[in-house]
Amino acid sequence: MISWRDFLYRIGHQTENHIDELKIRFRERMGWETAVHICPYISFGNEQSLYVKGRVLHDRGIETESDDSFWDNLTNMYYRVNSHEIKGAKMRLTYYDLIHDFYSDEDGYFGEIIPMPSAIDVKSGWHTPVIEMLESPLPFKKPLRSVAKILVPPASVTYGVISDIDDTILKTDATSLLKMAWNTFAKNARSRIAFKGVAAFYRALHKGKSGNNKNPFFYVSSSPWNLYDVLIDFINLHGIPEGPLFLKDYGFTHNKIITEGHEGHKPKKIKKILNAYPEMKFILIGDSGQKDPEIYSNIIKEFPDRILAVYIRDVTIDERDVQVKKIYNSDKPEMVYSENSLTAAIHAAKHGWIEDGMLAEIANEKAWEDVIEE
Repeated sequence: MISWRDFLYRIGHQTENHIDELKIRFRERMGWETAVHICPYISFGNEQSLYVKGRVLHDRGIETESDDSFWDNLTNMYYRVNSHEIKGAKMRLTYYDLIHDFYSDEDGYFGEIIPMPSAIDVKSGWHTPVIEMLESPLPFKKPLRSVAKILVPPASVTYGVISDIDDTILKTDATSLLKMAWNTFAKNARSRIAFKGVAAFYRALHKGKSGNNKNPFFYVSSSPWNLYDVLIDFINLHGIPEGPLFLKDYGFTHNKIITEGHEGHKPKKIKKILNAYPEMKFILIGDSGQKDPEIYSNIIKEFPDRILAVYIRDVTIDERDVQVKKIYNSDKPEMVYSENSLTAAIHAAKHGWIEDGMLAEIANEKAWEDVIEE
């Protein structure tokens, strides 16, 4: 017997599909070409294979400026949340001697694992395959291509960094629903605030002790994929090291209404990263606002000797502080719990993970709101 939960899943999925079909028929009847955007997400790989992920969407023409009004930001966020995906589009990936065809799924996503092309001599670093749309349920203007970015960490790295985003590098106020909504819907990448010192600290970790380690960054967040452009623009705007993003899918599919919770999504993605690079050690960075301390503690227990340190930004009240500190009383490696990036940076310098000379830059880095006012 079908449960009410499964019944709701099916109704939601069938309704969404029906609406999508009506849109397709209407545009076909009108003879309209569809403005389509191939959005490849920054992804990762190793010397054996590359993981290509992205989404095919109607291009809603979203552009942001530093002086965008509240209504501009609200309109753009509506377009992001109310995305119109292109499902069943035939795509082609081309990279050196490799040609790989695939299709976008019911939510417009694609995720393909491809072998490292044999023609490549240097396998580490950034890889840039070309993705092209060959066929679509909707008429579109050809040619339609985009370039993906896939990171393969070099063997010279001393560690990797897995970082949260919200309230870790980007001030979100996730513990307050109203403040979080205001920051998400009323602001954009140019007006969102980065915590003081975080960009310089992340650059120091990326450079490592030698100044040229190129230690890789991976960002795991409960934010939806619809906000990908905001988050990647924010990272680039602040000079924070680029790296693969692991976000969440919200919406109807054949078996869910919304995605899994924070405590299901984040551990799964962290384990995926750790398993992709079994010889690499990691630094974990998060905040006290959600369940990062608990999640990281469990990761340490499952992957002993793989985690060098845990840095937790204190964004919560005293009662939560006591809970967090109890979690790490018996755990190793060390956890640094602080409201600022400098304390974590001093710990990293002490252990030889960053250059001592970077501490002054981290301490003197201006807060983003101060930069805007100049």
